[in-house]
Amino acid sequence: MTAGINIRLARAADLPFIYQLVRELAIYEKAEDQLLIDTAYYQKEFEKGTFEAIVAESDHEILGICIYYMTFSTWKGRMLYLEDFVVRSEHRKRGIGQLLYDAFLERAKEKNCTMVKWQVLDWNEPAIKFYEKNGATIEKEWWNAKVIF
Repeated sequence: MTAGINIRLARAADLPFIYQLVRELAIYEKAEDQLLIDTAYYQKEFEKGTFEAIVAESDHEILGICIYYMTFSTWKGRMLYLEDFVVRSEHRKRGIGQLLYDAFLERAKEKNCTMVKWQVLDWNEPAIKFYEKNGATIEKEWWNAKVIF
């Protein structure tokens, strides 16, 4: 099922394709209007090392991505935060998500992280089931807070 799938770290040339997948995710999450930055912004921040990404590709086509960045827990130490994780809708159910997720966890270990963390929407049952199947704890006692500038 995953034959011919290459998992690798993203390069700057991948950013337009990564942006397209982020947009697809925003549409899926019914939040496309909240996508306020463009590929030029991605390029600038990628070059500064603000975030990294892992891509799944086949025949030079990007099928899925994990976007993440380093952060710090005052209780646990270094951690990677998984910002976006998406596989193109027509390529789901082929094991590509598992390959990406496993590569993300390996990347965290390479960076000597003590944990990884992310958010999942409470209505996204397929994602919740995937994470639970992979041993993740879904925390329900913490509430999100934010200020947008």
